[in-house]
Amino acid sequence: MVEISIILINFNSSNYTIQCIDSIYKKTSKDIDFEIIIVDNKSETDDYLNLKSHCESLSLSNLHLYLNSENSGFGGGNMFGFNKTKSQFVAFVNNDVLFKNDCLSILSNTLKSNSEIGVCAPTTYKNDGKILPTLDFFASPIKVLFGRKIYKYLKPKEYKDRNLKLDKPTKGDFVSGSFMMLTSKNFKKVGGFDTNIFLYHEETDLCKRLQKSNLDAICEPRAECIHYHGASTPKSIQIKAELKRSLLYVIKKHDGNLPYALIHFYLVCKYSIKTSVKSKYIYLLKQLLRPIHLNSSTKTN
Repeated sequence: MVEISIILINFNSSNYTIQCIDSIYKKTSKDIDFEIIIVDNKSETDDYLNLKSHCESLSLSNLHLYLNSENSGFGGGNMFGFNKTKSQFVAFVNNDVLFKNDCLSILSNTLKSNSEIGVCAPTTYKNDGKILPTLDFFASPIKVLFGRKIYKYLKPKEYKDRNLKLDKPTKGDFVSGSFMMLTSKNFKKVGGFDTNIFLYHEETDLCKRLQKSNLDAICEPRAECIHYHGASTPKSIQIKAELKRSLLYVIKKHDGNLPYALIHFYLVCKYSIKTSVKSKYIYLLKQLLRPIHLNSSTKTN
């Protein structure tokens, strides 16, 4: 059995995927038995062929490239890849991530050290060297209305300055989905990713289910990576709408109708005002005014 499977999703961003692959091989200990599984989510032909050519040039037995028949999003693509694995640990890594050190060894050892850890993530940096937050509180009406800083007063012991590097493994509600490692056993136990979600908030949903199974989300600061944040998913009003749609789905799924209704009402009011300043928000407002069904996501548009 392979010890660790790393799953990467490529969608029209093969140059980032290639850099990610190279950094994994460069930084990972030769003592780790790992494999890299790349799922191409039906990229443009040129992009896929560029990635395929690089993989073939490396000629490595533990590097596998699979072509998905559709763009099934983050959760769907990762589940496609996970179903190809037979490993003790699984690491879901964004293709625009670069390893700074031997993340696989550090994270897997942390998971081995404590059976109460459900998911483990590294310290993440922007390419300019600044910290990218790894831990956060779950979304709630309070957080959406007042921002996460409200927890500085509501939960002072749990509140962390996310711009500073942690000095020890630290628990949060959830970890960033850009790089996270779990045991395959626990990932299966909670049902994997919810493939109803096309993009965004998959890690929130996963960590909610891990928490219900008494499994913690931990940042392991000794493991370090760089994340070219947003590089694989360029910003657009359609992507922003996807973010809000997934948020509302997860809130309704886990917290019920009242928190959902409060957040939905707030977002409709917010973007009704914003449409008077920027017309692009009309699209987002229209999406919010429609029933929040994930079959109206960019997956089907």
